[in-house]
Amino acid sequence: MSVVSIRGAGKTFGSGHTAVRAVDNVSLEVDAGDIVLVMGPSGSGKTTLLSMIGTLMRPTEGQILIGGRDISRLSGRQLSELRLHEFGFVFQTFNLLSALTAEENVMLPLLTAGVPRGQARTDARLALEKLGLGRRLRSLPRDLSGGEKQRVAIARALANGPSLVLADEPTANLDSRTGREVTLLLCAIACRENRAVIIVSHDPRLRDAAKRVVTIDDGRVTAVEPGDHDAHCPMHPGVPAEQG
Repeated sequence: MSVVSIRGAGKTFGSGHTAVRAVDNVSLEVDAGDIVLVMGPSGSGKTTLLSMIGTLMRPTEGQILIGGRDISRLSGRQLSELRLHEFGFVFQTFNLLSALTAEENVMLPLLTAGVPRGQARTDARLALEKLGLGRRLRSLPRDLSGGEKQRVAIARALANGPSLVLADEPTANLDSRTGREVTLLLCAIACRENRAVIIVSHDPRLRDAAKRVVTIDDGRVTAVEPGDHDAHCPMHPGVPAEQG
């Protein structure tokens, strides 16, 4: 069963002569371990599509199934539970709480999900250590570099063991070297942990992470092509680790 199954999904804002069709008849399957990069110009509908997959918006036509569950048939409470337990969100602006340490930021979704505080702290530390941030547990966001903030955000996204990671322009605020590091982290998340990853971005560097690149324009899928994942992911046989 696919982690995400999109079947003829569309999204229209407004009605009559003022209606805007942001997403138009999109179909896509995303499996565990898959990395799909969605690209397109501003206003193409890619962010609206990501918002629908993340259950932040409901499609006005078609279906989006997460783990076989049609999101249009779920209540608001069920959608909240789905987001909390099945999704990990990574944002362009990191969205870290400035008053909390790196460890506390990662603990937050665990505590919200009802994990006891001691276990949440242990899980947060392990998640941060896996991303090379073991010495930054007590650091506030203002004391972290852009790359470190994004790694904290990725650790937070993975804290609840989601089946699907949704990343919105994850390299937009990073320099070339740090953007490369984040790109390869997304590779590792999919390959090592067998999670589905969907990325929306303008950044062509993320083609190196992608197994498929989906191009959207005027709300429609105009191309689906292979990404460059196999040639660049250090988790892949034959790719030297020093490429990352």
